[in-house]
Amino acid sequence: MQLEQIYTHIDHTVLKQTTTWTQVQKLCDEAISGNAASVCIPPCYVAKAKAYVNGAMPICTVIGFPNGYQTTMVKLVETKEALANGADEIDMVINLCDVKNGEWDKVAHEIKALKHACGNRVLKVIVETCYLTEAEKVQLCKIVTEAKADYIKTSTGFGSAGATVEDVTLFRKECGADVKIKAAGGIRTVEDAENMLSAGANRLGSSALLAR
Repeated sequence: MQLEQIYTHIDHTVLKQTTTWTQVQKLCDEAISGNAASVCIPPCYVAKAKAYVNGAMPICTVIGFPNGYQTTMVKLVETKEALANGADEIDMVINLCDVKNGEWDKVAHEIKALKHACGNRVLKVIVETCYLTEAEKVQLCKIVTEAKADYIKTSTGFGSAGATVEDVTLFRKECGADVKIKAAGGIRTVEDAENMLSAGANRLGSSALLAR
């Protein structure tokens, strides 16, 4: 696959706690130059970045990040503010406490609530695969599909491990045809990217592939 094609699948990302506006500007410039899918940035920079790119690049941000154990109401407030500030795409972290307690109805309710808030804007559901059993992954594929989220996403990049080809393959098998897959965490080389895309990923979260 040509490098230029790979770039079109990338959410060019900077989410470190110490991220500066200068770093966000550089990220946006790189993403626009490389024709990336979006830039994924901290919520506090959404409005400023939206003005900076001036329509040249979709703005993605994260909700409930990185741990996901905020209440649904807090995540809804975060989501609505991000959308009001100009976010085009929302990457939410599920509540893994609910998953581990087997409270699947709560997990589903939260995803549905955030998708309702997003409307026709993109919602990606981060499930943090490194903390899940195989059965939990399969159940979450079903829930994400039924909740009509746009994407299931492997990882925050802040957990104990990132995306694997095996998880992307499983997601493609278990999710509905309308659910796309975002692989994130540890995707640093062209080979990593090609492997994830070949396994069925539609988007790649990466801070390295477009960096200059």
